Amino acid sequence: MPSLTLYTNPQSRGRIAHWMMEELAEPYETVWLDYGTTMKAPDYLAVNPMGKVPALRHGDAVVTEAAAICAYLGDRFPEKGLIPPPGSPARADYFRWLFFAAGPLEQAVVARSLGWEVPEGRSAMVGFGCYTDTMNALELGLSKGPYVCGEQFTAADVYVGASVVWGLMFGTIEKRPVFEAYAARMQARPAWQRSAQINEARLKAA
Repeated sequence: MPSLTLYTNPQSRGRIAHWMMEELAEPYETVWLDYGTTMKAPDYLAVNPMGKVPALRHGDAVVTEAAAICAYLGDRFPEKGLIPPPGSPARADYFRWLFFAAGPLEQAVVARSLGWEVPEGRSAMVGFGCYTDTMNALELGLSKGPYVCGEQFTAADVYVGASVVWGLMFGTIEKRPVFEAYAARMQARPAWQRSAQINEARLKAA
């Protein structure tokens, strides 16, 4: 089995991928990178020319972008049960909400964080339309069950869950009961707690 190597930083979206690694429960190596130095060094730029984290190396394969890492690992290790099986109706929800969170939700949250406003009458030009529509859609998606795919926790919950937890924490996602209950379920997972402990320990060591 090819080895798994995660490139990350404790103050980055790498925490999403780190949580996914802990849910996967496969041996992996962590390479910690620092902003402005090792993250922009030639060795790492050969892995990710963007000079950003996270990145995953799996044998000869390299995957960047946190959502892609979650999707790749779910697909590559189907026996872990982190992706609905082919043919399952839940697979539609899996892909829908994983990419919704990586697209419209990410855009809406970043726009709110930076104080960007979509000019009146121009919402059709942006993927998220408007912030309120994005929050309403997210609430709909999380109202169907304890997880994105109903009763089954999947890799989509890793990405969506991290987005909701941090959005609530930093005030970029509205505090709605559905969001708060979902975030609490995510933070109660042992893999979330292990990944948080690993990253907090790295921060303290630095």
